[in-house]
Amino acid sequence: MKTSTLTRLGLTVAMSAALAAMSFTGHAQHGADVSAPHKAEAQQDKQDKQEQKDVKKDAKEHRQQQHRLSQQQQQEHIRQQKQRLAEYNQRIAKQQAIALRNAQQLEKQKRLAHYRYQQAYYEQLRQQQARLENDRYDYDNDPFYYTPPTYQYRRGDNDYQTNEYGADQLRRASNTGYQKGYEAGRADKQDNWRFDYRESFAYQDANYGFDGRYVQQDDYNYYFREGFQRGYEDGYYERRTYGSNASGSDSLLGTVLNMILNLQRMQ
Repeated sequence: MKTSTLTRLGLTVAMSAALAAMSFTGHAQHGADVSAPHKAEAQQDKQDKQEQKDVKKDAKEHRQQQHRLSQQQQQEHIRQQKQRLAEYNQRIAKQQAIALRNAQQLEKQKRLAHYRYQQAYYEQLRQQQARLENDRYDYDNDPFYYTPPTYQYRRGDNDYQTNEYGADQLRRASNTGYQKGYEAGRADKQDNWRFDYRESFAYQDANYGFDGRYVQQDDYNYYFREGFQRGYEDGYYERRTYGSNASGSDSLLGTVLNMILNLQRMQ
């Protein structure tokens, strides 16, 4: 091959390589030019969303401050709560003694399923009292004590008011009652015992799961028993008329719960 031909081939290869390199660099620059605006836009969108969240949070805190109870009202609520808690602590200690006597009676009647249920209930009462005796609760920073009522409800011939935290406690009382009632009814069925939810110590006590806060003990007891009665019936007859079981937890159906509580939002 002639020298001139080799020279031309070498020049051709070199030019091709240079063009390829330029093309790659151009594509890379173009990709960078295209992605940069998208990144900036995404960053701005993220920032805008965060600002919107901050605005909503500030507005919510402002509304809470506007509707917040006075310091005097808050302290009065806390004083009443501490008094009720002391009374509840005394009562729960007495209930433990009653629970033990009741368990002995169940053992004599050879109601082994209900006896085991009773022992578990007693253990819960013991733990509740231990928590009450070691209470170091921060009342001042609990929003329940400075949040005004937002719901009203009727029990018997009397009308009551509570806020969202008290309403949640009433819902918990009803659902806990249903759960313990279902277990009691199932235990009596296993023992071939007669249908009688009122005879169960859990129904008479009605304090299971109550920490002594947000609602009066009479309120908790009342709604616990409302749930218990329906749970006992479902458990005894092995059905789910009033409640359901989701993820291993028994609770009342929403429609039944709403009917029991009949909470009305205040204007």
